[in-house]
Amino acid sequence: MKQRIRIAHSPDSDDAFMFYALATGKLNTGDYVFEHVLLDIESLNRAAIQGTYEVSAISFHAYAFVYDRYMLLPHGASIGRGYGPMIVAKRKMKSSELKKARLAVPGELTTAYLALKVYDPDLEGESVRFDAIIPSILAGNFDAGLIIHEGQLTYGDDGLTKVLDLGEWWQKEYSLPLPLGGNVIRRDLGESALKEISHVISQSIRYGLEHRGDALTYASQFARGMNPILMDRFVGMYVNDLTVDYCQEGRQAVQGLLDVAYQKGILKRRVVAEYVTSAA
Repeated sequence: MKQRIRIAHSPDSDDAFMFYALATGKLNTGDYVFEHVLLDIESLNRAAIQGTYEVSAISFHAYAFVYDRYMLLPHGASIGRGYGPMIVAKRKMKSSELKKARLAVPGELTTAYLALKVYDPDLEGESVRFDAIIPSILAGNFDAGLIIHEGQLTYGDDGLTKVLDLGEWWQKEYSLPLPLGGNVIRRDLGESALKEISHVISQSIRYGLEHRGDALTYASQFARGMNPILMDRFVGMYVNDLTVDYCQEGRQAVQGLLDVAYQKGILKRRVVAEYVTSAA
């Protein structure tokens, strides 16, 4: 009897692209049957703290609280080279005005919020589901919002203006790309399962990139109104060479983020990122 493995991830076009082959039966999954669970990123982070799912997408901020229970898979990362979460508003606003602004954020465990606190520890935000942030700004409930996912490409369509791109700021400040999220796997599955499941997920990512057209067609159902050109651009931003394998650049970026957050007192202990060793 095959072992059930739940993979929890966001209902987004980039995650859908990565898991296209797995979700549509394109791969031999060996001794495992995979069940997909779709949740927003902050719900995924909270579930990981409870150890709910065997495999999960997670913010690197949240990883600092679950590293004793989960390991990072060596693939599946979303890492922005010079771009990332943005603060947007209805009017032009200087970043110095943010301390007095009512700010919506996509969750206190998101990497977006961690980067915000590294940028300015005094900034505070109110948690709002990521896809409700732009509507909440437009409704006048917030002065500004910290946006993630496709909002980074579509905020201008709603007449909003950029106050700050945290990915751009991070790259200039630390000379590293900004790692946003990755995939983790529960340690208690055992070494053999960790490697075998990692291999299957790696195959899924590579299959999507090798069959880009079909994978994009599948992912379009999770694009939340993005036109095909924008969706293709968004997927390209977050499913790329560093998604296939972190390599030295990606691993340095993850450790750099965790270390800076610790040095600034945002994380209370230093966390060393630990990755599953790929199957031979």
